Amino acid sequence: QVQLVESGGGLVQAGGSLRLSCAASGLTFSLYNMGWFRQAPGKEREFVAAISWSGGRTYYADSVKGRFTISRDNAKNTVYLQMNSLKVEDTAVYYCAADRSYGRFTLTSTYDYWGQGTQVTVSS
Repeated sequence: QVQLVESGGGLVQAGGSLRLSCAASGLTFSLYNMGWFRQAPGKEREFVAAISWSGGRTYYADSVKGRFTISRDNAKNTVYLQMNSLKVEDTAVYYCAADRSYGRFTLTSTYDYWGQGTQVTVSS
């Protein structure tokens, strides 16, 4: 049974930082590309960042480039999202996802498994 469990969300002031973690189990983690998405109330789920199975390639949405950093530790079956210089508009539920098909990393349909999400709230 595959499980992706996010943690690290919370309430932070604008300009602050948070580090999200996503612990994976029930799959061969090192074979999966991993992604982070977010969904704000009333909006569609949107791509935030992705990392290749080896960690050698990373991709970011323009809205977070230069502020967020995705990384992974295959020995710990965990992917991270370091979020700096947070803005009010970053407020959303953040989800991690796993992709074995190596498809288009910005598309939600590419991903095989999803976590339950963790809330990030940025106050002004």
